[in-house]
Formats: sequence, C-alpha cells, structure tokens
Amino acid sequence: MCGQINLFRHFYENLCPSHTIYDINCPDYSFRKFTDDGHFLIAFSRTHQDLIVYRPSWLSYSCKGDCPFSLDAHLPPKAQCFDSFFHHLYTVSLASANEFICKDFFLYVHTLRFGLFATSTAQANDPTTSSAEGAVHGVPSIEKITFYLVRLDDGVVLDEKAFCNDFVNLAHCTGAFLYDDLLCIVSLRYQTIHILQIRESGNLVEVRKIGAYCQEDDELFLQSHAQVSPGSSFLPGIKQRLLSFIFRKTWNEEADQNMRVQHLKKKFYFHFQDYVDLIIWKVQFLDRHHLLIKFGSVDGGVSRSTDQGLSFFAVYNMETTEVVSFYQNSSEEMYSFFEQFYDFFNSVSRSTLHAQFISSHTNNMHALDQLLNIKNKSTSFSQFVKKMMLTLPYTCQSHSPSPYFDLSLFRYDDKLISAIDRHRHSTEHPIKFISLRQPNVVKFKIKPGAEGGGPDGGRPKKVSSFLFHPYLPLILSVQQTYMQPTVVNLHFRR
Repeated sequence: MCGQINLFRHFYENLCPSHTIYDINCPDYSFRKFTDDGHFLIAFSRTHQDLIVYRPSWLSYSCKGDCPFSLDAHLPPKAQCFDSFFHHLYTVSLASANEFICKDFFLYVHTLRFGLFATSTAQANDPTTSSAEGAVHGVPSIEKITFYLVRLDDGVVLDEKAFCNDFVNLAHCTGAFLYDDLLCIVSLRYQTIHILQIRESGNLVEVRKIGAYCQEDDELFLQSHAQVSPGSSFLPGIKQRLLSFIFRKTWNEEADQNMRVQHLKKKFYFHFQDYVDLIIWKVQFLDRHHLLIKFGSVDGGVSRSTDQGLSFFAVYNMETTEVVSFYQNSSEEMYSFFEQFYDFFNSVSRSTLHAQFISSHTNNMHALDQLLNIKNKSTSFSQFVKKMMLTLPYTCQSHSPSPYFDLSLFRYDDKLISAIDRHRHSTEHPIKFISLRQPNVVKFKIKPGAEGGGPDGGRPKKVSSFLFHPYLPLILSVQQTYMQPTVVNLHFRR
C-alpha cells in the first residue's frame, strides 16, 4: 500500500501550484496550520482570545459573459477573496480576560477529530512564588495554564485541564506530546510528567504522574514505612530511578573487584551532585510504555537558546518504573540510533496516512545524503552529534506531510523553507521548487510578501510562515513585518 501511494505522489510533480493571489482579502487572523488530514484550517484572533476554524474548499465562481479560463487571465474580484477557498465553520472564545491563547500550541487527535489548545496568563514576576514547596528554583511560574479539548467538527469544548502556579513550555508544543490517545504534559516547575488519556467521550483523564513518585502507592508506602528526620527529604522517585541505573551501569563497567570502587568514585560519586541537579527538559513517547526523557540544567530547561551544552537522554519504562538506558548528548551510540532509526522517534506523527511520507534520513536517500554531507563537513564529530541531538526528543506534529516537501520529488532551499513548522526570515526572491528528476526544471515558485516587492533597504526585517495543505496544491504564505499589516498570499493550482 505504501509503495503504491509513493508512486501516486509522483503525480504531484505535475500537480503544482500555478497561480498566486497576492495580499488576498482575508480576515485579520493569526493563521496557525492545516490539520494533517486536511479537513480544517486553524486560526486565532489577533487578541489571542478566540479560536477560528475553517474548512478548506476549492475555488468556484460564476461570471457574466466570457469566463476567464485562460491561465493568464485575471480572476473575477469575488473569486480572489479568502472566502472562495475557505468556509468559516465557527468562532469559539477560549481565553478569559487575563488569559491568552498560545498561538504556537496545537495538537490534533486525527482519529477523533479533536483539537488540543492551550491558554495561559502572563508569567509571574513575584519572587515568593519560587519558594513554593516542591518547585524548582530558577523555573518561572505562570498563574494558570489551561489545556482545552475541542471537537473540531462543531467547536464544542469537551474538557479542560488546568495547571496553577506552574510552568509548561507551550512554545511549539515543546511541553506536550501526543501518542494515539495518550498525552503527556511536562511540568518543568514541579518536575512532573502528567500522562493523560483522551477518551472517545471527550474526557481528559489523568492515568499516571511520574515525578516525585513513580508508582501509585509510593507516597502511601513512604508515609507508612519511612522515617525522615526533620529538615531532610527524599530525592524524587524519577531521580532515584535514574541514579540507580547510572550506579549499576558504572558498577558493571569494571569487572575487576579491586578497581570497582575507584571506578565508582571517578565515574559516579564525583559527578553525583551534577546528576542530582539535573531537571527534566522535554519528553516524548517512544511507544505506549516507554518515554524518552531529556535531562539538563535548570537554565537550559527554560531558555530558548539553541546552545549545544551538556544534556542527557534516558529511556523510561512506565510499567516497570525503570530507567532502561542512559546517554550523554555526545554519545556515538545515541547518534547511531538517530541516524539509523530516526523514524522510530517520530512514529507518532506517522499514524495518519499522509504523515507516513514525511521525508527523513531513514526513509529517503536524498535526506540521508544531506545528513551525511553535513556530517562529513563537520570539523568536530562531538559537536556535530550534539547539534543533531538538539532535535530529540522529537517535537510532536512539527512537520508538514505535504508532498511538495518530499525530497524524492523536489529540491528547495531549506534555509528559506522546510517541512518544519517554524517562522523563517523572509526573502524578496521567490522560493523555487525544482524537479529532482529534471534538475533544470522549476516546477513552481512561492513568493511571500507583496507582489513586486523590492529589496529590503533599511526597512524592518520580515518573517514568513508557510501553511501547506497536506495533499491539495494549496499554500498560504504569511509575511509579518513589525508595525505593518500582515500580508497573506494564496498559492494554488488554477
């Protein structure tokens, strides 16, 4: 079946966008993305209070007299409107007066056609909040973060989950991960991984918490058996599991009984406090039972920097509550997994039919050539590995499944545009999509911004985002310039 559909995708070489409506007449909304099944276009109001959902349609119009069938002819004015391509389904208010929708956060439960959204209040600057019991010093606090489960067919809010005086990294869904009906949310402030199940009824049910305790009865057991002196406390359960694994791993590395103690002193006890100080940065599901957890310093957990500092990866079994492997971010073994089995990390996003064909270096030889080219050009293999490890854990639903990003079909400048859901610095030159099989043939171009725009000069820098429909030749390019109106262009096949 997959081989058949891969062959079908070759038709997209000749089914490309051929026409652009520049600065299309559309509502002043913040357009987020198409859902991976192509049924919905998600947008938010400029006040970040309302959710707006559209259903993509296709251009249709009637005209008096001769209709402009020629590709060079201008479309009638009514056909050049946003409403000719998208049908407005509803507008739902999600955020209250002091809350705002996080415009970077959206996860789609494709089997149930539910959408997960997040709102939050402003970040607290009160220094007393950092002294809350169990809170990690140095991690900021947000008064209220709320996750909403919305049925996208009709806009009904089915359930919500609130975190008070906590911190979840909402940017680009960093603090949450969706695997089928399982959702994990990472509380950085309280170092807790919340595992929730999304029921068909629309309920968000918390099925497990991993952090201070790993088993459901850990707290009760400790309260009834442990004797803790005043002023002292236990390490969190997840940290104890990690330290136990590192100890056993270090112990087994040295077979000589006489050298074992020295080896433990050098490799474990010398770094003991460094391990204790690690905090959870990011988490993803590997399957329904295993989590990939990234640990690092407090500063790295709340920073948006792409610094390639020291961090660690642990694979955690939720059923046995054991850490089963542990790697530094410069580990060659971890990199070998990344190079050979990368699709295993993003398998969650491949559960939909269209998302199965996202190009990666483990399923596409052209993507592998790109990776190996970067690897061969690197002057430091250790730094190269650290750079690659920045992409793990995988960010959920962060890649567009559009066939125009299929590296078996098209070449394009990935500095200007890529399947990854991120803003890009805008360029005045059109972005070219070139046929891979016909290297001199430009199949189509995308030019963000106004038609006929000139060089930047001394004007403010511009950023662009690109919303590709997962299977139609339909693309929105959105250009934003500081203190200027947003320009939305629509690229489609006419």
